[in-house]
Amino acid sequence: MRNMEQRALELQNKLENKNATIGVVGLGYVGLPLAVEKAKAGFKVIGFDVQKEKVDKVNAGENYIGDVIPADLEQLVKSRQLTATADYSFIKDVDAVAICVPTPLDIYKQPNMNYVKSSAQAVADHITPGTLVVLESTTYPGTTEELIKPILEEKGFKIGIDIFLAYSPERVDPGNKDFNTKNTPKVVGGVTESCTKIAATMYRTVLDGDVHEVSSPAVAEMEKLLENTFRNINIALANEMAILCNKMEIDVWEVIDAAATKPYGFMPFYPGPGLGGHCIPIDPWYLTWKAREYNYHTKLIETAGEINDSMPDFIVQRCMEVLNEQGKALKGSKVIVMGVAYKKDIDDYRESPVLPILQKLTQFGADWVAVDPYIPHFKLDGHTVQSAELTSDLLEEAELVLIATNHSIFDYTMVVESNVSVLDTRNIDLKKKESNYYKI
Repeated sequence: MRNMEQRALELQNKLENKNATIGVVGLGYVGLPLAVEKAKAGFKVIGFDVQKEKVDKVNAGENYIGDVIPADLEQLVKSRQLTATADYSFIKDVDAVAICVPTPLDIYKQPNMNYVKSSAQAVADHITPGTLVVLESTTYPGTTEELIKPILEEKGFKIGIDIFLAYSPERVDPGNKDFNTKNTPKVVGGVTESCTKIAATMYRTVLDGDVHEVSSPAVAEMEKLLENTFRNINIALANEMAILCNKMEIDVWEVIDAAATKPYGFMPFYPGPGLGGHCIPIDPWYLTWKAREYNYHTKLIETAGEINDSMPDFIVQRCMEVLNEQGKALKGSKVIVMGVAYKKDIDDYRESPVLPILQKLTQFGADWVAVDPYIPHFKLDGHTVQSAELTSDLLEEAELVLIATNHSIFDYTMVVESNVSVLDTRNIDLKKKESNYYKI
């Protein structure tokens, strides 16, 4: 059998010369942009997904991810540089494969690793010697070596000799105009030195951003959680400041702007209706769960999660207060909720804090309607809800407008010119009369 150095050198050369075929398992918000960038870099790419609808759309050149340029996808598919399949037996044809599948939480806020396990098993069933496997899904420290590595070893592969295994966390910020998959720096940690080197080579041939090598997969897994926990905790601080400033009748946005003038020791974070997306509200709980194994209680992380999770309650309470000033009750009042997506200018409403706000408005008997040009319909409590169009007639019917997501496409001038009261959770600053314009 060829030795480790021979296999590693062959794969290294294939990647450097872009003669390798690369597989991407999971064609969602992370996987499809990664597959497109690898194909644009000159690699032949095969995308794998269990959802036939996604496979069919990719093979038809139909884009469904905001961060992918439709013309790029169409051209890559047309030239056969990128193909997709639900048949995992084609794993045998790839030289490197990235696993980019969801890692959700269960109802007890514990990691659900079923997607990762099933993907790793499918890869192990069909992989051939001399292949690189990289896990990109955000997860708890130890996943690569405690979960993926044994699955591959059960098939008789020796890591670092027959198969090369590494972890490189995804860094995707939907809607970010400055940083995307192509130019965002990458962190890579392999099980062995050769694993790290080969994985880093693959990313350096594809990305413009720096590739930072670390000593192990666990370091790379932990740093990803640190990134998102940092944001979670600082947003929680901003949210708690917003609640306190509201009680003290101080404008929290003005406070943050003033603090941000300090050129060192302060980074501005802003309050809002709560956290959304598949990362910030979820990832810190992986660390909390893993910490229990070491008999450690992550008090700060859990407190931050509780503060952020409570923001929808605070927003609905503010709705009640605004209506109460008009001598009206929330029950029976027409409330226009502007935005369903969890952040501006995207069509993603995963874990959106707007959903629990809508649920609570329903519980209190409000007659609400949601408006979001990016999301024509969405699921709430198992039912499909259609988004409405923001019109002057709709505004005339309403007692309150709740700005939950600050989409650039919204006609804020029309809102300003109406007589409806506005509760702004995003600091749009509509310059309305003080009598009917409120911030959180």
